Amino acid sequence: MTFLDTNILLYAISPAPAERGKALAARAILRRTDLALSVQVLQEFYVQATRPTRSQPLTHAEAASLIDLWLRFRVIDLTVPLMREALRIKDRCQISYWDAAILAAAHAATCDELLSEDLNPGQDDGRVRVLNPFL
Repeated sequence: MTFLDTNILLYAISPAPAERGKALAARAILRRTDLALSVQVLQEFYVQATRPTRSQPLTHAEAASLIDLWLRFRVIDLTVPLMREALRIKDRCQISYWDAAILAAAHAATCDELLSEDLNPGQDDGRVRVLNPFL
């Protein structure tokens, strides 16, 4: 299984000409069937995709429709045990809590890869390897 970070979803909807290559790559990734994400990823997508300062923000209905579509993937819920695991990862790896929560969710989904442009490519915490699909 492969876990997706929020930036994959955001690039998939990007109309920016400068991001065309990343948008195509993200859309290709989303055609896969071996993907997982978390409620946190879906929440972050909604907030960023609909924010009024975005160059072409999605409407609530557009963003909600995409989220419904992505619910076909394995979605990891936010739970107290997941939060505690994120706190342990944050302390051990010295990364932000939000990045640690992504890693904790990837662990919970038993993923061996995490696709992200934001975390360090090649980073491996012994359970999940971070890959930047846009390099």
